[in-house]
Amino acid sequence: MPIPIDLPPSQEKRLRDEAQRLGVSAEALAQVAVEDLLDSSEADFERAASLVLKKNRELYDRLS
Repeated sequence: MPIPIDLPPSQEKRLRDEAQRLGVSAEALAQVAVEDLLDSSEADFERAASLVLKKNRELYDRLS
């Protein structure tokens, strides 16, 4: 699904420069960056939730 975005000229230049350095299109680099952001957000949440549950397991056991 195409989602057009407007970038300030300085960000567009940075995106194009980095894409050229990596040998990919700016569009492909942007798509991978969005995928990484969405994947890492879910992984970060799961990691934080797991840490909280593990840290508070004893408390939860006493309260139940």
